[in-house]
Amino acid sequence: MIMKGIFPRMPFVSADSLCAFTPYGGAWGWLISPIYTHISHHFQAPKNHLLQLIISLFFLSLSLPLLKLQATMPEAPKKSLKATTTTEDQYEYCLAEKNKAALEFIEDVTTNADEVQKKVLAEILTRNASVEYLHRHGLAGYTDRDTFKKLVPVITYEDLQPDINRIANGDTSQILCSSPISEFLTSSGTSGGERKLMPTIDEEMERRSLLYSLLMPVMSQSVEGLEKGKGMYFLFIKSEAKTPGGLVARPVLTSYYKSSHFKERPYDPYTNYTSPNETILCPDSYQSMYSQMLCGLVHNKEVLRVGAVFASGFIRAIRFLEKHWQSLCRDIRIGTIDPQITDPSVREAVSRVLKPDPKLADFIDGECRKDSWQGIITRLWPNTKYVDVIVTGTMSQYIPTLDYYSNSLPLVCTMYASSECYFGVNLNPLCKTSDVSYTLIPTMAYFEFLPVHKNNGTNSISVPKSLNDKEKQDLVDLVDVKLGQEYELVVTTYAGLYRYRVGDVLRVTGFKNKAPQFSFVCRKNVVLSIDSDKTDEVELQAAVKNAVNHLMPFDATLTEYTSFADTTTIPGHYVLYWELSQKGSTQIPPSVYEDCCLTVEESLNSVYRQGRVSDKSIGPLEMKIVETGTFDKLMDYAISLGASINQYKTPRCVKFAPIIELLNSRVVSNYFSPKCPKWVPGHKQWCNNKN
Repeated sequence: MIMKGIFPRMPFVSADSLCAFTPYGGAWGWLISPIYTHISHHFQAPKNHLLQLIISLFFLSLSLPLLKLQATMPEAPKKSLKATTTTEDQYEYCLAEKNKAALEFIEDVTTNADEVQKKVLAEILTRNASVEYLHRHGLAGYTDRDTFKKLVPVITYEDLQPDINRIANGDTSQILCSSPISEFLTSSGTSGGERKLMPTIDEEMERRSLLYSLLMPVMSQSVEGLEKGKGMYFLFIKSEAKTPGGLVARPVLTSYYKSSHFKERPYDPYTNYTSPNETILCPDSYQSMYSQMLCGLVHNKEVLRVGAVFASGFIRAIRFLEKHWQSLCRDIRIGTIDPQITDPSVREAVSRVLKPDPKLADFIDGECRKDSWQGIITRLWPNTKYVDVIVTGTMSQYIPTLDYYSNSLPLVCTMYASSECYFGVNLNPLCKTSDVSYTLIPTMAYFEFLPVHKNNGTNSISVPKSLNDKEKQDLVDLVDVKLGQEYELVVTTYAGLYRYRVGDVLRVTGFKNKAPQFSFVCRKNVVLSIDSDKTDEVELQAAVKNAVNHLMPFDATLTEYTSFADTTTIPGHYVLYWELSQKGSTQIPPSVYEDCCLTVEESLNSVYRQGRVSDKSIGPLEMKIVETGTFDKLMDYAISLGASINQYKTPRCVKFAPIIELLNSRVVSNYFSPKCPKWVPGHKQWCNNKN
């Protein structure tokens, strides 16, 4: 995986299509092209043969350190490096050479960012010249940027949905991409309450592997010796479904973990995890968490880094340990796994690492029995150097909890990616969480940027839903963004997204050579988020509107409301603050408020409901009824801070601690959703078609 990632494979190419010879966007074409031009003047040979010879020699020279590495390291991921295979000096040399090659790749593509981007776009358009979507917009085989921008519109998911639905329903013609769509990657963003479906092709897995292969060489510049231990990462697969046409639809990380790139990865010290593959691939979330935690405890002295994808996921793992440490200690003490773990492959994998260890069990028992769990990570895993989790965007709300559990270890965000595309890496991983910036790797896709602006008098961001001609002309290329400006990210991918608005708002914080570095500002329009869920104001308003119908028999109406993502509980949960006006004298029973809670949950999108039902990453929704006049007090407070009484609107989501404190001080009763909302894998219409 790593070696495929750092250097592209080399298909046969013609001299007339040099820009399309690599699946990583022609990143090396700018080097080979002048060599070809020079040599062709001195040798008489068919130009395709000559070009193929040059490319072969070029990549052979680049690959020598990696060929040595491949020859001296075991291929099976479960085997350790033996002294008979290589000396320690040789091993360290090979690892250093691999890291050097990865860092040189970053240096090359960021130095030549604009040239690389031109070739990426030309390659995408050349490959997909015959697809229906580009013909529909009159591109007619053009591959230059100006024509592309003039003819191809900037779109949202809703614009693309008819084509997505055709592919999902079994149309195999070249609608978006000349390569077959291999599966759909389900986005955490939603449309019409259902997950968005992002088309992907087999080749994209190699491109994602490329970005993964850059992470640890970058990290090793800041933290030495990571190859000498293990990483304890809590990784999980999620539910998947099949479209009516038979394509799998699943989250991007589930796709990656189930791929041969992950399951059959050759030995690499940087992907040496405490969790066996079988524990990660277990579909039962309890068994997966329990077995991964057990293996992490068994290897506690070898662990040098810990993490999960999101900060919320890692905190759930620590809270899981709080609940189940006694069972885990018992397993370690006697060397057998709890009978509640019934998956045969998980039991077999864990049994390979689990041996009776009363001393370790006593140590864990002693630490977990203490009154305080502050610093529990460094107490149980004493050699841990950092926590690897996403803490940007809405995940920043978990930073205080992570600091508490980790004794303020560095919190590291390594990469920026989504279902649409993998974007970039953090080249300064030990920076403060408030300073996290990602360098976009120019080979991953073709990037454009739509300027966004702050609304007058507020910090809210203005991003138009549809673009007029002037706004379309305002889009800028990767190397033309301005320091300090905020932009919405627009991508064109190899898998068939053309000028697609991702919905992420980024701020330019600096440059790596010619490639800009961005901080993540926010997800467009999101007001509530606990885990991977994203609830916007329109969706929340519709859910509340459905719920208040339960109050009508009691002659009660909703005067005002707001919401709050409460992460002080694990898992976190949504809180609604309702102020009511009741004309009738009949008291509203608690069951009615509980029905309101459940109706709100039933009305929210499928990502939220999956988090509640399947992933267990979101707790039951809570409703707090507040005293009459509470929202007048809220307005008075906002005005005291400088808000204009003429422009004041009740915020539909609150985060400011004094405001939350004010609301909580006026709560008269609270209620929780009595059960989980309904949810099944796949889109609602697919399930209806089956029926």
